[in-house]
Amino acid sequence: MITIRGLRRRLVGRNVLDGVDLDIPTGKTVVVMGRSGTGKSVLLKHIIGLMQPDAGSIVVDGQDVVGLTGAALREVRKHFGLLFQGGALFDSLTVGENVALPLREHTKMSDAKIEARVRERLEWVGLQGVERTKPASLSGGMRKRVGLARAIAMDPAYILYDEPTTGLDPIMADVINRLIRSLQQRIGVTSIVVTHDMSSAYHVGDVLAMLNDGKIVFTGTPDETRQTTNPLVRQFIEGSSEGPIKPL
Repeated sequence: MITIRGLRRRLVGRNVLDGVDLDIPTGKTVVVMGRSGTGKSVLLKHIIGLMQPDAGSIVVDGQDVVGLTGAALREVRKHFGLLFQGGALFDSLTVGENVALPLREHTKMSDAKIEARVRERLEWVGLQGVERTKPASLSGGMRKRVGLARAIAMDPAYILYDEPTTGLDPIMADVINRLIRSLQQRIGVTSIVVTHDMSSAYHVGDVLAMLNDGKIVFTGTPDETRQTTNPLVRQFIEGSSEGPIKPL
């Protein structure tokens, strides 16, 4: 599991993370919800080592990854898949080459095995026969699914999702939500989903955690979230401009 304690990071004169405490249990999907600009994506970048905190710890399977660099950090990252908000595909590569990239960079698999893995992971996300297609010709939803296929190419123990339904119509957003759930059940992956989409949060989350003013102010199941009397959570899930949360 992942255990985060006392995580702090100051950016542009304010405490974006101000003592974050959060547990991500093995095999579960934890949704980190909150307004745009509250540090959700910054938290993901700390977990995967793209940013380093001013203080605190991030323990992954018993190892504190804060401060790791070089080969040690690369080894930890092999256990993670990351679905970027915009897909982050390389337009100069085909779909198949995008999905194969981590396998070619980090494994000694043969070309035949890589091609078979690529086809399999694309099938898992509902995309068949698109290996030779360039990303520029894909819809937004298809790009997200290719990004997801790449994220699971190396059988990660953890997947981080950064706003997975942003920019998608409701039908495609539901497709992505169902894929997140199906992958959890298929390969037992542990997931962290950053979102401000409450429909998505309720659909995919085993645990919902709210980040506000740099701290986790609430954690609970979807049912506990719906029923909470916490004024911060109630204002957020109801989408009200009135309440203790003030505009940034």
